[in-house]
Amino acid sequence: MEKEQEKNLSWIGPISKESDFGLNNIPFGIASRISEGTNARHFAATAIGDFVIDLGALALAGLFSDVEGGDVTCAALQKPVLNDFMALGRPIWRSVRSKIQSLFHLTTDSTLRDNTDLRKISIISTSDIVMHLPARIGDYTDFYSSRDHAYNVGVMIRGPANALQPNWSWLPVGYHGRSSSVVVSGTNFKRPCGQLQADPTDATKGAIFGATKRLDFELEVGAWIGTGNALGDPIAVKDADQHIFGLCLMNDWSARDIQTWEYVPLGPFCAKNFCTSVSPWIVTLDALEGFKCPTSSGAQDPAPLPYLVDKEYGSYDIQLEVAIRPSGQSKDEAGSIVTRSNYKHMYWNLRQQLAHHTISGCNMNSGDLFGSGTVSGPTEGERGCLLELTWKGEKPLQLAGGETRTFLKDGDEVIMKGWCEKEGTGRVGFGKCSGIVLKANE
Repeated sequence: MEKEQEKNLSWIGPISKESDFGLNNIPFGIASRISEGTNARHFAATAIGDFVIDLGALALAGLFSDVEGGDVTCAALQKPVLNDFMALGRPIWRSVRSKIQSLFHLTTDSTLRDNTDLRKISIISTSDIVMHLPARIGDYTDFYSSRDHAYNVGVMIRGPANALQPNWSWLPVGYHGRSSSVVVSGTNFKRPCGQLQADPTDATKGAIFGATKRLDFELEVGAWIGTGNALGDPIAVKDADQHIFGLCLMNDWSARDIQTWEYVPLGPFCAKNFCTSVSPWIVTLDALEGFKCPTSSGAQDPAPLPYLVDKEYGSYDIQLEVAIRPSGQSKDEAGSIVTRSNYKHMYWNLRQQLAHHTISGCNMNSGDLFGSGTVSGPTEGERGCLLELTWKGEKPLQLAGGETRTFLKDGDEVIMKGWCEKEGTGRVGFGKCSGIVLKANE
């Protein structure tokens, strides 16, 4: 498959088999040119190999005039955010993706290949590209849907006998986050300050103020809403895939000591609202179709209530890893991989999450975002955050070069990667989701 991809794309250069962005992927995002400076035009884009393709330029040139939706689709692809395109629906997303594949297939459609001037303005090296948030995010919700993660955290707080709260196995637990502080990969942020429990063993002694000492990452997969629903009209599990534009990587940065003090009784607030990072490319469900798989949880027990029953209950085989690169380490160094997990470990899948989110009549809008919750697996090496990996800081992690970590230090860069890969299908990747912790404002 990899050799076939290289042959089909030889007119823009071969694509490495390690590339996240072969012709079988075609993710969507928003980019601009570094060479155009601070006022650069933002444009709808896709990634193929080492190139970013300006879809707005192709739409303006009429190359999408024959896709489903015609002029409306072309107009949406010329916007500086993807919301209008996301709102058009899966048949149009699929039609545009198929057209892009055709344009870059050596023997299928020579329209772009034979147009030297259009190639010059629409095919750009990634070295001249800045990526941006792909859409205006109206609302952001984060779930808590890994059984292994919920169990581990529950053991720390309540002990093994009462690790999972009674409601956890009945519904996808979630909370509404802060969309204004969702940032694109590569955005650095300041360590948050807030109230901390004065005596970790006695909450009655009140609080002190300061910078978090227990800053953590959370390895997650984000889902972007394409078409929404009317207020009062829930989205059924069976229809959920038609409303989900695609997936990305997500880091739900968390201040664990702030969280410990504030979460009773209403849950996360300042411990989560300071920054959430997402990878810039949205990988469509069509690109992930060949990687559907059962969840590692097996059958759900107890059986979900009827509105949560998914007759195709399963997930996607997305391999995930997290690395920490301490301050002072060269950018050429990969950092220390501290966990490897997989999206298939989620107990509540994204269709069930969306169905539950809307069962009350809550309306979703194009560009809304929701997170999977921390993706942890059944083994210690698959835990998706430092809270679990170091077991509340009691078991420090060893990094390359001799440093250890219980929680993140100033200057640390956290790098998340994700990809799907199996013989006969080629690699479908997400790029990376990264950010560096800066010193707090104290």
